[in-house]
Amino acid sequence: MDKQKKIKIALTSLIVLFIGVTINPIYAAEKLSPLNIDQVKIDGEIGRRIDITINNNVLVLDADKDFLLPFKQRNRQGGYIGLGKFIDSLVRFAAHTKNEKVLNLKKHIVYETIKTQEKDGYIGICVPQKRMWQLWDIHEMGYIVLGMTSDYKYFKNKSSLEAAKKLADYIIRCWSVDPNRKTNDWISVYVATTGLEEAMLALYEQTGEKRYLDFCVNSRKLPDWNTELIQGRWGNLEGHAYYHLCHCLAQLRLHNIQPNPGLMNQSRKTFDFLVRQDGLLVPGLCGYQECWHSNQQGFFKLGETCATAYLVRWLDTLLQIEGESIYGDIMERTIYNGLFAAQSPDGRRLRYYAPFEGPRVYFDGDTYCCPCNFRRIIAELPGMIYYHRNEGLAINMYARSSATLNLQKGLSLEVHQVTDYPNSGNVVIHLKPSKPFHFPLYLRIPRWCDKANITINGDTTKMTAGSGSFFMVSRKWKAGDEVRLQMPMSLRLVKGRKSQAGRVAVMRGPMLFCLNPERQKDFDPEIMRLMWLDPSSLKLSGKDDSIRPNGLTCEAKFWHPNNYNAAGKANIKLTLTEYADPGCKATYFLVPNPEVDVLTDDELIGFGI
Repeated sequence: MDKQKKIKIALTSLIVLFIGVTINPIYAAEKLSPLNIDQVKIDGEIGRRIDITINNNVLVLDADKDFLLPFKQRNRQGGYIGLGKFIDSLVRFAAHTKNEKVLNLKKHIVYETIKTQEKDGYIGICVPQKRMWQLWDIHEMGYIVLGMTSDYKYFKNKSSLEAAKKLADYIIRCWSVDPNRKTNDWISVYVATTGLEEAMLALYEQTGEKRYLDFCVNSRKLPDWNTELIQGRWGNLEGHAYYHLCHCLAQLRLHNIQPNPGLMNQSRKTFDFLVRQDGLLVPGLCGYQECWHSNQQGFFKLGETCATAYLVRWLDTLLQIEGESIYGDIMERTIYNGLFAAQSPDGRRLRYYAPFEGPRVYFDGDTYCCPCNFRRIIAELPGMIYYHRNEGLAINMYARSSATLNLQKGLSLEVHQVTDYPNSGNVVIHLKPSKPFHFPLYLRIPRWCDKANITINGDTTKMTAGSGSFFMVSRKWKAGDEVRLQMPMSLRLVKGRKSQAGRVAVMRGPMLFCLNPERQKDFDPEIMRLMWLDPSSLKLSGKDDSIRPNGLTCEAKFWHPNNYNAAGKANIKLTLTEYADPGCKATYFLVPNPEVDVLTDDELIGFGI
């Protein structure tokens, strides 16, 4: 922690604005515990994404043919379906929504999957001679263990737990026969087994049976995993971002079971790479052609959806362990831009990649890793809004939502957020404790917000909160109390780095804007990367319902490339839309003077933990 921040903490901690209310920006590590997804109801854009994923994707795909049939036939030489990921998403969607159709589909898929389990415990798609060691079979089985374990966690389905244990025991038994064997392909054994440790640890947490923990610690040597962060797609694919984040996550979850500071090292190095070594891209994405890169290029196979999903999940786990608001800041940037760009506005189609330059392509099919990991992370979003913290409530994500939770013994709290976030930074939080009692309320103040104002029950005295912290208000709360949070949002130009040097991205709050050439009248797309943006021309314009209800647009004026010295008025007027626009083909733009004061560094970059 730097000297300036220490001084800020020391000074702010002494402030008492009025009797009974204490405020304090929180930096010290305090563990956060998320609310269960069935405790939260969510609307707004996050809620809409959940709804369209369920109704326009999950409930309309052919699950029996695409997901179940290969497991009934068991005649393949290898390959991957993603059934376990699909089950995990169904379980969470069902637990969150209580939707009868989702509940019935979940029951059907789980029941039919268990029916395919063989006496030795195997559930998979391969012929006997190809099982376990053919590429992606372990990967497939691991996630089936995870999906079945989730079904037990949320619905106490004992048959699911027994199936998970039998399959996990099959994996452990096969591994013990030849613990040094590698999968039958060229990639790293770590990549081939992605998700396995996550599944075994989840099973241990539900059963307490130590063999699953021992497998991760002794057979898979999870505490010893310390692969260097490798850039580029080469060798045995050790630079694969999805597998790397998944293993970081597994180490963090092992740390929660058996605390060991060394299990944090890999995550710290990875976080440092993202925010201090240009590994994080402006939409909150990472990776090129599935692997790490830091040159800031933004075209073609950029931001694999699996890596995006695990980036959000990993950041959420770091947030829970360390309580630092930077993790929530990156989470919201990633969710509203990179993650939502991986889905069509109507929810039916999904992407493998979501580049910020050039065309985007939808994935052909409903199975495989990226579509299934997308559904999983969307189903987990309700658990990333509210958290227990220090016998109080922490709000990480701002969205129209409500939740009911027990804070202290015998005391419950209802909380409601009223907001149009991310259209504005105005949030009204209604609190209804079961009886008046004292507890702290923590509000994440994003780094894009220079200064937030907070009022309670309409009091004319405003509390001012600086950016980049969880701001705490501790007092005796009663039913009907109202907290108003105002986080001013203005358009800002964020400087590009490395291959985007001399260019800027247009942002407002957590939202990134882009250029869709098909939305422009009489526009030549060949000049997109050559024209110059007039920074003084930016302003919000009309709403756009084609991407989301009340989606934002931004008007900008550009100089033609032939106007070399930007003399005269910029006369090309274009409309920029949100990054989730399926037709997005340009995100960074040239400016005449990339060093002028109106430009800012990305607030997420250069922050060290």
